[in-house]
Amino acid sequence: MFGSLQDQKNHITCNEAGTARVRPTAKKPLSAGLLTGQASVRRQKGACADTVAMLGQSRVHHGPHNDRVYLFHLNPADLPGITGRILALAKDRGYSRIFARVPAPARDHFVSCGYTPKARLRGLFRGEVDGYYMANYLDTTPGDGNGIDDVLAVARAKARQGAADRRLDPGFTCAPAAPADAPELAAVYREVFETYPVPIHDPAYLAQEMQGWLRCFCIRDGNRIAAVASAAVDPDALFAEMTGFATLPEYRGRGFAGRLLRRMEAEMRRLGMKTVFAVARARSYPASITFARAGYTCAGTLAKSVNICGSLEDMNVWYRPLGSGEAASPRG
Repeated sequence: MFGSLQDQKNHITCNEAGTARVRPTAKKPLSAGLLTGQASVRRQKGACADTVAMLGQSRVHHGPHNDRVYLFHLNPADLPGITGRILALAKDRGYSRIFARVPAPARDHFVSCGYTPKARLRGLFRGEVDGYYMANYLDTTPGDGNGIDDVLAVARAKARQGAADRRLDPGFTCAPAAPADAPELAAVYREVFETYPVPIHDPAYLAQEMQGWLRCFCIRDGNRIAAVASAAVDPDALFAEMTGFATLPEYRGRGFAGRLLRRMEAEMRRLGMKTVFAVARARSYPASITFARAGYTCAGTLAKSVNICGSLEDMNVWYRPLGSGEAASPRG
């Protein structure tokens, strides 16, 4: 998958990137189940205006909801022109920021086109090739990150102290969810998240994704879903993004996020994934403590990158190699 990228490292340029144009396919959704744009002056609870679209053979999120284009799957065949197409899309729609998740061999090309590496995940691709989160702020200055270091210091201190493995109380279970659970999962997400970067409040979207490579897990109180989380699996790159953690207010403080994380990691090992990672709210103490205690490394911060819980927030990128528990020996 990355052979051609390895050969092209340090030899890719921006050739006419700024003049590239967006083809009509850039404005079409990947599938009928994905939202195609619902921007409005009055944002409703759970609203999401981002679109999933194809640029060549690569996939992006984009929309006014997050004021960004986010390249989350780069196909090597689209280099070097992909950066120009993304820039044209951003300028055409008036977005002020671009983010990209790319393998290490593509890093220098993105740097030459104005991107800055913000997080490095060792061995992200197949446990061998590093991954980078890159950022390109077009007409805005990101925040100064005040308070994030304090949150990380507390999280790391909590991790050193360790945490008791809290057992579930009688009547609670932790198990995979099924597409038939999508309506109740969506109801939980609507209750917890005022805004979210993808339409997890939509049962049809969740059901469709769960029929593919989205693995959802939940903790139930009897028959009621009390907490949920999911793993977005990439079977080719052999990584999974741990995402969508949500616990109903009346069930918080019981360590459900940590338990769901451990359960998902076990499933990811079974599926042969090499690396797991998460993009979490940088100023959230519970999220930071959960990942620090689970042995994740904070690789960096994406300033003002995600509209979540009603505002545009800084996000930390956490990662952890799976397997024997020892760090991977990646090729950068």
